[in-house]
Formats: sequence, C-alpha cells, structure tokens
Amino acid sequence: MHRTARRASGGAALLLAATLVLTACGPQSQGGGDEETTGTSTETGGSGGGGDLSIVPSVQIDAEGAEVPAEESAGAADPAGDGSAECAEGTSIAMAGALTGPNAALGLNILYGATVAVDAFNAANPGCQVTIKQFDTEGDPQKATQVAPQIVGDASVIGLLGPAFSGETAATGDVFNQAGLLSLTASATNPDLTKNGWTNFFRGLANDAVQGPAVAKYMTGTLGYESVCVVTDNSDYGIGLAQQITTGLGDAANPDCAAEVKTGDKDFSAAVQIISGADADAVFYAGYYAEAAPFVQGLRDGGVDIPFVSADGTNDPQFVSQAGGASEGAILSCPCGPAPDEFAATYEETNGQAPGVYSVEGYDLATIMLTGIASGVTDRAGMIDYVANYSGEGLARTYEWDDTGELSAALIWIYEVQ
Repeated sequence: MHRTARRASGGAALLLAATLVLTACGPQSQGGGDEETTGTSTETGGSGGGGDLSIVPSVQIDAEGAEVPAEESAGAADPAGDGSAECAEGTSIAMAGALTGPNAALGLNILYGATVAVDAFNAANPGCQVTIKQFDTEGDPQKATQVAPQIVGDASVIGLLGPAFSGETAATGDVFNQAGLLSLTASATNPDLTKNGWTNFFRGLANDAVQGPAVAKYMTGTLGYESVCVVTDNSDYGIGLAQQITTGLGDAANPDCAAEVKTGDKDFSAAVQIISGADADAVFYAGYYAEAAPFVQGLRDGGVDIPFVSADGTNDPQFVSQAGGASEGAILSCPCGPAPDEFAATYEETNGQAPGVYSVEGYDLATIMLTGIASGVTDRAGMIDYVANYSGEGLARTYEWDDTGELSAALIWIYEVQ
C-alpha cells in the first residue's frame, strides 16, 4: 500500500478558476503551411480522452513554498502605446522555438501571445508596422544551431523572443551574444544560462533555481510529502530541474526510486516498476509533456496511484489531452502567470485557441520590445540597452532585470488538473 499524501486546500483554486484561463482548443493551421499545431482542447477531450479536465490555477508561492496573494495586472504596459510610433519600413522582431514537433504547443503558445501584442501595436501605430518573423527550431539544440545564423543574418531583426527551450538556448547563446542581438526568453529556465557572461540574454520568468526549491518546499510543507520519487529526462531542462528539486527535497527525495528516462521514450515500464516497489508519497517528473503523458499513463496502468507532480515542461493542455483521465489530480508548477480574462478573449479571437503556458510571457516580452521600438530604438544595441534598463508592469509580473539577465523578483504558480 502507498501512503496517502495530504492535499492542499482548494479554496484558492476555486477563487481563481472563475477569472483565469489556462486551456487550449484547436487544432489550428500554423502559418500558411500544412502542419497543424498541437493545441487539442482539454475541455472537449481529444485523442487522450481528457474529457472535461483542464489545468486550473491554484496558488502562487514564494521561494519558501508559502502562498503569496496574486496581484492584479491593472497597470500592465499596453503594446498599442499612444499611437505615435515611427520606425523604418521592414522593422521586425523574431521568435525562435519549437513550432513543430512533439513539444510544439509550448513554442506556439509564446508565438501566439506575441502575435496579440504585435497586432495591437500595428493597429494603433500606422507610422510603424512591425513584423514578427518565425524561426522553427523544433526545440532541438542541433536544429537551433542551424537556425540561429538565419536569425542573426537578417538585418531587419532587432530583437529576439527566444529561444524557448533551455537546451537550444545553451547551444545558440554564443551566436546571439556575438551578434549583439537581444535574446529575451519566455520559457528557458535552466539556471546556468545566465552564468555564461552573455550581455544580450534576459530571462522573463523565474529560473529552476527558484522553481525547484520553491516547489520542493511546497511538496514537503503544504502537501506533507515525506518520500518523493524524482524522475528526470535527459534534456538540459529536465536534468537541471531534477537537481534543484532533489536538493530542495532533502531527505524527502527517495534515492531508491529515483529514475532516468530519455526524451522520445514511450515505454516507461522500467521506471514504473522501480516506483511501484517504493513506499513513496508522490512522483515528481522533470521533463516535457510529450513524455510526461505516457509516463503518468504507465504509472496508473501499473497500479501506482500516488500524486503526480511536474513543472512547466508538462504544464500544457496537451499533457491532459494525451494522458486523458490519468492526468486528473496532477499538480503542475510553473514560473508562468495565468491569463487574465480580457487577454484570454483577445488571444482566442486572434489565434483560434485559448492561451496556454507561456502565452502571457510571450505577450509581455513582445510588448517590452515594441515599447522599445516606440521609444525610438532602431538597432540591436539599442534594444539590448532598453531591456537592460527596463522596469515596468506586465500581465504576469513586474519586469526588471539584474546585471546577469535574471528578473529582480519572480514567483511560482501551482496549477492542478481538475
């Protein structure tokens, strides 16, 4: 028998669920091509049989894992500005990340959020029409190294939203830094990315050195878990997050059921067997939803019914759609903020699907670059300087960076599949 772990109060979830949205519907065609996005609705089910399950915001926590009241975004910067922006014809920003492939939903969420900001800017500023150029890395570091020269070689691009994943960011960071091109990521959370001496790189959310310990303390403190099996994939993101979670859990990290898997795996029977033989309170999975979905299905099929906890790489409606009923009750952390109602409505009208993880960050970070252009920034050096000295409110949080490219302050959200 597995111990039954204590669960957190759902009061905050009920309060926020009425006003915040984190579901997606689709599928939608990407650009003008033949590929489809992976935004299958968690409300209507999908191939995974998720039924009416969706990812619902629960609580916001600080570095100690304690609940922090959510702040309203009434003072968020408006990408439209005052309508007086002037810029050179062809001015553009770029977005780089997985737009196709098994984890494409994460990249598309960022792109679609940025699109909302760019559309609002262009509608209000006839004297400055900004293009957002899309560069698909498939979330693959090797593919990203092939794409990066295309981005820096396009002289019209004065700022980059991305890369999206930690591995591809590590692989291309030197290229963008040497080119003096702003790299403003909405989702790459490996802590080591800001230790490379890059002067062009800024992270628009908390890193895993914040997320890992905070979530670990939330698990041991609020949820009362005394024994946790930590499972990691072999990505830069997964490895770094698992290290942070394991350290944060301390004695609660059960070494007897720690396991490693690989990106692309579909058979998790070996890890399931290890975990099924452990007297653990929960499983924490450090990786992406493409593997998290079949993994949690394997756990449930194998009779392992302890809580499943994961982080931002899993926190996407595709996890629910692909895992179906096995995803119910999953606890998913994220340094990303939920979507306010007004933004969610505009996003869905623009993109044909509701916002998902990092959609708000994509919007906020694109808005910062657009306000830079409106202020008179005309080149790459000017954009880096603008962001380095920026301080302002967004929909998700306050954006202000230290000299390493990390946010001066950042918090973590806890979500639950219900």
